[in-house]
Amino acid sequence: MNWKELLLKQIDEAYRVSERLVGLLDESDLSWKPSENNNWMTTGQLLYHLGHSCGIPMKGFATGEWNMPAHDNVSETKPDIAPPPAEKLKTVESLGEAMKMLAEDKKIAIESVNGCVEEDLDGKPSPAPWDRTPLILGLRLLQMIDHLNQHKAQLFYYLKLQGKPVNTMHLYA
Repeated sequence: MNWKELLLKQIDEAYRVSERLVGLLDESDLSWKPSENNNWMTTGQLLYHLGHSCGIPMKGFATGEWNMPAHDNVSETKPDIAPPPAEKLKTVESLGEAMKMLAEDKKIAIESVNGCVEEDLDGKPSPAPWDRTPLILGLRLLQMIDHLNQHKAQLFYYLKLQGKPVNTMHLYA
């Protein structure tokens, strides 16, 4: 298996679709959330998280430099800390800011993959601050793309719940 090829293809698809979904929003949608109950993020908070959910942690795995935003509340000594309540999470101020964050995070993701050697991707143990299980580096990087995809799907459902004209193909095409 060629990890770099797989990871770069998945990165391209995940960010392309995420950017298209963000493009379906209006500035007035940033404060919307599904419910006042159950600790839901606003759309703006979701976009902020989406813009930090893949490339930044990939860089941590690839380089050992864990420069994650403080709101992520990750600790090597206390990996089981619950995330903060939604009202404490950061938000984007505009859709332009969200798109800029996605572009920067994508750049970091691509640089992180390109900075790895295939042998490390296929065999180097890579524990996470939140999960000390030593999975191989390639799998950890793929998990971060899955993390982006989870929040991309969350954004899709936010759009659907807001009555935006989306269908399943918006998640893939």
